[in-house]
Amino acid sequence: MSIQDDLPGIQFSDDHFALFELPRQQALDMGELDQRFRRLQALVHPDRYVQAGETEKRLAMQWATRVNEAYQTLKPAGQRALYLLNLLGFDPRIESNTAMPTAFLVRQMELREEVMAARAAGDGDALEAAHQAMRREVAEAQQELTVLIDQRDDFAAAADLVRKLMFQEKLLREINDALEAVTL
Repeated sequence: MSIQDDLPGIQFSDDHFALFELPRQQALDMGELDQRFRRLQALVHPDRYVQAGETEKRLAMQWATRVNEAYQTLKPAGQRALYLLNLLGFDPRIESNTAMPTAFLVRQMELREEVMAARAAGDGDALEAAHQAMRREVAEAQQELTVLIDQRDDFAAAADLVRKLMFQEKLLREINDALEAVTL
């Protein structure tokens, strides 16, 4: 049994979208991505190659790692956008361009302070309200990313939005952690 025989038409060097046989675009059907991930994982899982030679076992491990990395990149909208922008030849300069609108940064600081205060007070209702509000903001940013990349080809604006989305997603994780701490 050869791992490459199990993956007709797919090459190890394919980009993440090609690996999952999905179009290169920001808008993806997450259910379809999940389904294709599970199918590929089942095909390349090292347990399928327990009886194979050392080379096939090593290839299975490399393929499983490759499939996992591709999935972890395409699943979150922000990571998918960064990857897609690079594939499209646009350097989003995430590391070097750290300029953010002052109003946005002030809002992020205020929200963080509110979350910290609610966590300290054990106020689950306030944390839940902050969670819902941040989820809406993240969803709106994700929708806007789709428009900027897939419809307008406005990669510079998309890169700016990805930087904001990274802040929002981090705050959302902090709110989730606070909610878990308060509800335990």
